[in-house]
Amino acid sequence: MGTAAAQEPVAKVNVTTTRDPVDKSYRKMIEGMERFERERAFAPNAPLRFQLLPRTPDARMDGVTLRVAGDTVSVPVPVAADYTFVLPRNEQALRENAAVLANRKTTSMTWRAMIRTPGLPPDTRRLGDLRLECRVGTEAGLVSNNSQMFAWLSNALLNADQVCNSPNGNYLFFAERALFGVRLRAGSRVEDLPFAMLYAGGEQTPEMLRFCDCQVLLDRTYYAPLWDRSWPDDTLIEFEYMTDAAPGAPVPGVG
Repeated sequence: MGTAAAQEPVAKVNVTTTRDPVDKSYRKMIEGMERFERERAFAPNAPLRFQLLPRTPDARMDGVTLRVAGDTVSVPVPVAADYTFVLPRNEQALRENAAVLANRKTTSMTWRAMIRTPGLPPDTRRLGDLRLECRVGTEAGLVSNNSQMFAWLSNALLNADQVCNSPNGNYLFFAERALFGVRLRAGSRVEDLPFAMLYAGGEQTPEMLRFCDCQVLLDRTYYAPLWDRSWPDDTLIEFEYMTDAAPGAPVPGVG
């Protein structure tokens, strides 16, 4: 977003807060917003919001609040009923290398960019939107973990182009509800995502799962073929949810 974006007046205050090292960097999130503006061609009709999601079983999302906190500046960030928000731009907060803080333990939530083209059919996403979500979310430093098990993931996530253009990028997306299957549709070409692209790859052990930001959302997770340019940006991602599946129907890829 440009520097001419509207800013709310901010009173100088003495902000006393101990910053958790995995709180989100305001500067990084602004860099994600700037990448969104540069790469709007992936999703030319979609706005950008950020989203908060529960990460741990005891996470309570009701009443969550956010603020941008620097050394002398504190800017409240309104959070909508669906736990999404727009991050305001403030030059003073940038100069002070501010953090985006929630009134929750940082490791109890996960953060994502949310880019959705309006007017899509129900229970669908658009592949170009997801491509841009990955680029923005990675640039903004939204995905975090706290285990050496995922050191490879931390290193990969330093580079948005590497993550979002590689079949090994492993950028997780979350559906609205527990998934039964996911289908790609582009004109007459239709393919189901393999089981290996659902449920965080289906290989999470209990030991690993507690360090993954998919911990309580595992049955809603999927990967998308962001790197495969044979699928155009207008490809639809169609979701079939567990609640929609016929009783006794097998889980795709199992049995």
